[in-house]
Amino acid sequence: MKKILVLLFLIYSISSCKNMSTLPEKQLTSDLNYNHDLDNNDNFSPDNQWLVYDTRTDAGGISISNKIEKVNVKTGEKKVLYEITDNHTWGPGAAAVSYSPVDFSVVFIHGLNNSTEKNPYQQWRRTGIMVNEKNPGQPIYMDARNVDSPFTVGALRGGTHRHEFSGDGNWIGFTYNDAIMHSLEEKTGEKHNLRTIGVSKRNNKVAIANLNNGENNSGEWYSAIVVKVTANPAPGSDEISNAAGDSWVGKIGYPLKSGAFQMARGFIGSVKDKKGNLVNEVFIVDIPNDITKVGPLGPLEGTMQEMPAPPLGATQRRLTFTAETSHPGCVGVVRSDLSGKNLAYLASDANGIKQIFTISPEGGTPKQITEHTSNVQGFVRWHPDGKHLFYVQEGRIAQCEIGAGSFTDRMKYLTATNKSEPTNIVVSHDGKTLAFNRKVKDPKGQDIKQIYFIELP
Repeated sequence: MKKILVLLFLIYSISSCKNMSTLPEKQLTSDLNYNHDLDNNDNFSPDNQWLVYDTRTDAGGISISNKIEKVNVKTGEKKVLYEITDNHTWGPGAAAVSYSPVDFSVVFIHGLNNSTEKNPYQQWRRTGIMVNEKNPGQPIYMDARNVDSPFTVGALRGGTHRHEFSGDGNWIGFTYNDAIMHSLEEKTGEKHNLRTIGVSKRNNKVAIANLNNGENNSGEWYSAIVVKVTANPAPGSDEISNAAGDSWVGKIGYPLKSGAFQMARGFIGSVKDKKGNLVNEVFIVDIPNDITKVGPLGPLEGTMQEMPAPPLGATQRRLTFTAETSHPGCVGVVRSDLSGKNLAYLASDANGIKQIFTISPEGGTPKQITEHTSNVQGFVRWHPDGKHLFYVQEGRIAQCEIGAGSFTDRMKYLTATNKSEPTNIVVSHDGKTLAFNRKVKDPKGQDIKQIYFIELP
């Protein structure tokens, strides 16, 4: 009888190995002099051969990163794409880099070149820089900046962050903080410096005549803020005070009943519940093809008292309504599959455990995808096939299939337990490689971020 029980246990273990198997990891970078930070962006080159990253430290942040580099996935060869030779702890700094999916260009945060110890890198004192690999080291200013009244249509008045190319490479989305609103906040003591979301469109240059000793710059792309934020949302309303965690919906948008596709960005917006408590919910904003037309909420360039207003046709909608549930709130980055039909995000299940849910860009009832007994930690990314999600849970990279069937059959761990947890997952365009960061110790015992990858079956 005992032998039969042991045999049954072995058979069960073998049948369950799908959920326990892991893939061999390969360490791609090993230099212990600086970090190699993927920042959970779009780091793979269009041909899937290179990964781009910055060199920030956890303590110093973006301002201390002076280089944008890339590393070859097959050979480990590294190349510098951009370097600030006289960078300081206060900036300007260059970091948070993403590849274009259609050409060998990258876009990243760049602090203002006039940064000083007294006037350092800040969220509202930065811009978006592009570099084409044909001309490494040559910065192309993506978004124009003008902080002097009268303000300029198509230019911004603050700092852009977490830049992301659209699937066709013709748009860049970003989060944004406004320098004029920051100054107003300092003068009045009232909340005005609110994070929001904007987009820039290719082939529409914006010239700024008064560069104001480096405070302003011209830009190669036309920019507009697309999400309306307000400092004091009405309790129980869909007004939001903060917009972040954004990404493009689909490769070319989400499908409409007409057969056309609507460009949009999914994001996390902070609302107030009926009692006045802040709650994060999933939103979507439709992006009009023409972002130069003035909308009903005010001038595109903003005023001394108001943020730049969204263009005509930029329409934001709330998709989740967790505020009045027993476990309110959504977190992380809202991630869309390439079809644009499903948005993935993190929220609590009925037991208060963070799980992955999906929802249609059109709204409706969310679908719970994962069923873990402990929190999904984050870094959610889609496989290009739209049938699988990758994420970190219990310090391991997990993969979950979308669809019917038991969760134990749909989920498996791809990496083994490690004292250094994986972060910043990114998936290659062909779906064959998954890269991520782990920290390793240098000779002084300091943590250094390195890039690892696994080959997906």
